[in-house]
Amino acid sequence: MSGTHPRKAVILVSGGMDSAVTLAIAKQQGYQIHALSVAYGQRHSSELEAAARVAHMLGAVEHKTVHVDLRSIGGSALTADIDVPEEGGEGIPVTYVPARNTIMLSIALGWAEVLGSTDIWCGVNAVDYSGYPDCRPAFIESFEKLANVATKAGVEGAGIRIHAPLMAMSKADIAREGQRLGVDFTETVSCYQADAQGRACGHCDACRLRAQGFREAGLPDPTRYA
Repeated sequence: MSGTHPRKAVILVSGGMDSAVTLAIAKQQGYQIHALSVAYGQRHSSELEAAARVAHMLGAVEHKTVHVDLRSIGGSALTADIDVPEEGGEGIPVTYVPARNTIMLSIALGWAEVLGSTDIWCGVNAVDYSGYPDCRPAFIESFEKLANVATKAGVEGAGIRIHAPLMAMSKADIAREGQRLGVDFTETVSCYQADAQGRACGHCDACRLRAQGFREAGLPDPTRYA
């Protein structure tokens, strides 16, 4: 970093605890934060409202929401009329959204090029990741390679780096890191079927992992439940 011009970073912000902590880490490292959310046709708007709160709370210089209609292809309990399960099963769960992280990172990549940023941050996590294939180190490494052969920044510029600082952290680690960085988790929404006020169901995979994380971290659960 040089002089009075901090490096710009594009941070994917979903409104959940993982992306909030990711944003806080990037901010602590001195990046100028350009927060990006994707309205992809998810069941509820409360997580997008949470994303806007998180971006403002943690000092993003701007927050952009891009609309992509993944409901039109469906294939997930988050984008189609498929029940969200209350118990985790075997294999990749029905809450997996086909190509979601690939699409989100691609949009982030485009905005990063426009901004002249070489750094994209996302909150994917391989420890408590619910079995999603696009939350693994192999995916992030592969996308970074793609980014550097598919863009002007990769071919002629300084290259693109994909940061996934939570990749090897447990939910308890993430909760503790968020507390250290002053993240107000009451402003975040993780639940797969939160109500219009952002209150969590307390039963889905996301709720169980989140509650377990705060419990194992020895921290009070700040989640608002319906």
